[in-house]
Amino acid sequence: MTIPFVKLHGAGNDYIAIDGRGIDRDWGQLSVEMSKLAFGVGSDGIVLVQEPLAAAVAEGAQVRMRVYNPDGSEAEMSGNGIRLFSKFVIDRKIALPGDNGLIVETGGGVRSVEPTMEGDRMIAARVAMGAPEFEPAKIPVDASVLGGAKRVHDFPLEVDGRTLKITCLSVGNPHAVAFPDESVEEFPLLEIGPLVESHPMFPNRINFEIVNVLSRNRIRARIFERGAGETLSSGTGSTASATAARAHGLVDDEVEVVVKGGVLKISWDESGEAFLEGPAVEVFEGVWPD
Repeated sequence: MTIPFVKLHGAGNDYIAIDGRGIDRDWGQLSVEMSKLAFGVGSDGIVLVQEPLAAAVAEGAQVRMRVYNPDGSEAEMSGNGIRLFSKFVIDRKIALPGDNGLIVETGGGVRSVEPTMEGDRMIAARVAMGAPEFEPAKIPVDASVLGGAKRVHDFPLEVDGRTLKITCLSVGNPHAVAFPDESVEEFPLLEIGPLVESHPMFPNRINFEIVNVLSRNRIRARIFERGAGETLSSGTGSTASATAARAHGLVDDEVEVVVKGGVLKISWDESGEAFLEGPAVEVFEGVWPD
């Protein structure tokens, strides 16, 4: 069977959106094939539309998003991916936002997406990312290496002959954030990233961000995504980077995150929930000759 798809990007983080309702197949393998630059469509993975599960429907979910990385693994959540997913769903009227936005089931919980519309097309969105989680077991991090610490805050991680002080948290998926003294542009992320991602202290692997703080409301981040490698941007990675900077007292409550693909905005409400704002752009649509 052939598979219709749409390619979209959010600040350079590109995903292939597919309506997978009623289709049973190996979506992870399809993500591997379609994500290849030279032999496929080229992407940071697939965002798949499915019917929400009963428990999520009870929480108001209208649709279910599943995210598959270029290596075929499934991610719990993607901040850029959910914006692109929502644009695909709204523009094609698979589901339409209500008073509380579009309500989406993800592997990291039920999330609301408040779209910015231009006519009947979505051009950007603000995503409720939930309250960041610092408890090691919920990230998860192997607590046996922490010596009883209740947070992974400036933990000295030894990789490739260097010591990284990492702060770990979950924003629906796991992240380790470091604030190196050197410029992030000079940091050997392509060499160090895989070693952090697959370090034994992270049982589900981990996303890795390096951050320079530019001011109280602006940071520069580079992002190494679990299962994808370095990406031009990442919604969860930007949220984790800003949240870690805030946990260190380095930034205020509204932060611009400068990434290779553009700028994403992170803020928090009084309850501690994080919000992500950024663009959603359709690149092209096509049909995959499965």
